Amino acid sequence: MESELKDLNSKPAKIQQPDTTHDDTSSKDDRPLLKADSSSTAAAAAAANIHELEKKFAAYVRNDVYGTMGRGELPLKEKIMLGISLVTLLSLRIVFGMSLVVVYYLICRICTMFSAPNQEEEEEGYAHLGGWRRAVIVRSGRFLSRSLLFVVGFYWITETHKDSANTKENSKTEGTHQLEEQERPGAIVSNHVSYLDILYHMSSSFPSFVAKRSVAKIPLVGLISKCLGCVYVQRESKSSDFKGVAGVVTDRVREAHHNGSAPMMLLFPEGTTTNGDYLLSFKTGAFLAGAPVVPVILKYPYQRFSPAWDSITGVRHVVFLLCQFVNHMEVTHLPTYYPSQQEKDDPKLYANNVRRLMATEGNLIMSDIGLAEKRIYHAALNAAINPGS
Repeated sequence: MESELKDLNSKPAKIQQPDTTHDDTSSKDDRPLLKADSSSTAAAAAAANIHELEKKFAAYVRNDVYGTMGRGELPLKEKIMLGISLVTLLSLRIVFGMSLVVVYYLICRICTMFSAPNQEEEEEGYAHLGGWRRAVIVRSGRFLSRSLLFVVGFYWITETHKDSANTKENSKTEGTHQLEEQERPGAIVSNHVSYLDILYHMSSSFPSFVAKRSVAKIPLVGLISKCLGCVYVQRESKSSDFKGVAGVVTDRVREAHHNGSAPMMLLFPEGTTTNGDYLLSFKTGAFLAGAPVVPVILKYPYQRFSPAWDSITGVRHVVFLLCQFVNHMEVTHLPTYYPSQQEKDDPKLYANNVRRLMATEGNLIMSDIGLAEKRIYHAALNAAINPGS
């Protein structure tokens, strides 16, 4: 990938610079979010604090018509359109969407009858199934996932597949190039903007992915996630369980790399969602195996409501999304990234180089904040908007 990295050096990705305007005034940072002097003082303090938070946590800021946490004051036209959608479109989409989920659940139930799930702790599921059972699960899953996106309003999805011929042929001999073309990627690495990302990837390649352990217990969705072959993780756990999950993910990536019938892993190296304009620091889980990866960039252009699930509650997001007549998605598939020996030996370097490539090709701003900062931002927004709670 030497020529790709040289090209990236000549075309640097945008990097969000940390806000240091208040570094020398720590007394201001230590003040509570709201003071109880008066309602007007509290409102002014809340507005000021939200403005400061938005500068610091720009990757999670909503910039659509619905405003912060989806609670902004809507213009009259938007209120009328929302009202019409609530009465008509919302109920229809819920009925059709749930019908598709139930249909796929029944398909998965039939295909897994008389079959025992994999009993390993982090990957209880049915990814090991083969033959007609696996074929039915995959083909119906891809079709119904795309159908569900259609029901939600993604009538057209713009997909771009970038060619890698120029960069690879400039950096490798013909023999090495042909050898790498025969290597199967072990994982798909994607930026993370919304829960809708998973539906797209299911419709495109039907990979396995990492999910919270609680997902396996959700009615209908639990069995579907097991058929996908999810690796389950307890996000809040502070035990050594992480090493077990990381080991399972690495093994699954290696298996997909060497076994053409094994499902590829879908990994979101950022670890959380953003507003779609930024790319957070990458965790190294997808890169520990040293296998080639396929970078995919997802974007959701919008005019009214942003499909990004950043700083808005799940229920509010689903309702507003279903009330939007048309939703848009743009997908860029980058060439398979084949790591150099140096990158294989240093997963952090591998992750950083892929991240820089994705940021450059997707015109995304790189930011070094993460899930911890997102939680701080959400807590501060809740405290500012609901001071009495």
